[in-house]
Amino acid sequence: MQETKAEAAARLQTHLDAVTRVRAQALAGPASRASVMVLRRWQSERLSRTYPDLLANPRYNAAARFFFEELYGPKDFSRRDADVMRILPKLKALLPAPALSTLADAVELDNLSEILDAALLEQLGYPIGSGKSLPAATLTEEVYARAYRACANPEQRARQIEFVAAIGADLDGLTHIPLLEGTIRMMGPAARMTGLAALHEFLANGFSIFKKMDGATEFLGTIVGRETVLMNRLFDGTPDAFVGLVK
Repeated sequence: MQETKAEAAARLQTHLDAVTRVRAQALAGPASRASVMVLRRWQSERLSRTYPDLLANPRYNAAARFFFEELYGPKDFSRRDADVMRILPKLKALLPAPALSTLADAVELDNLSEILDAALLEQLGYPIGSGKSLPAATLTEEVYARAYRACANPEQRARQIEFVAAIGADLDGLTHIPLLEGTIRMMGPAARMTGLAALHEFLANGFSIFKKMDGATEFLGTIVGRETVLMNRLFDGTPDAFVGLVK
C-alpha cells in the first residue's frame, strides 16, 4: 500500500534525525572524515569495476553513474539532508507522496550506509573517533573482503541492496506522475537562491536520468542480482569473490 504524504513525511523526519546523529560522529574529526571518504571512494570504484557493462551501455550509463555517485559515492550528503530538514513542511505541501517516499528511502539508505561504513572501519582497525586515518593504499579486495565478512551483518547488507532496488523503482515511478517534472523544474531557481541546490540536484538528476532510460527493470535486476551474488560470496569467504561477476 502506498504511503500517504503524512506517513512519508514522518518517515523522512525519523531517518533525517537518525542520520544526523550517526553522521555527526563519523565526521566529528578530520581523521574519521578522511577514513570514511577513503572507504567510500574505494567502494564507488569497486562498483565501476563490477558494472563495466552498464557504464558502457548508452541507455544505462547515466543511471549507473547516478547510483555509484549519489547513493554510494565518496560524498558528504549532510548538505542534502540538511536541505530536506530545513524545508520539510514546504516539501510536504509541494511534492506528491511518492516523491516524499523516494526522499525518505534515500535518507534511510544514507543512514544505513553510514552504519555499515562505521562497522567496516571498525573491522579494518580504523574505528570512528580513534584519531587514526585509513590509508588508501592498504585497502585491497582481500582486506575489504575480510573486514566485510567479520562484520557478520548479512541482514543489514541485504537491506542495503533492497533499498537500492526500491529507490530505483521509486525514481522510475516518479517519471510517470503527471506534472511532477514541471514542479521539480519550477523548484530550481528558488532552490539555488535559498541554498537548497543539493536537494534539488538529487531530485532533478534522478528524475531526468530515469525518464530518459525509459524503463529500469533490466538495470535494477542487474544490480540486485550481482550485488546479491557478491554479498553471498563475501560472507561465505569465497576466494577472489570480486572475480567473474560480469557474465
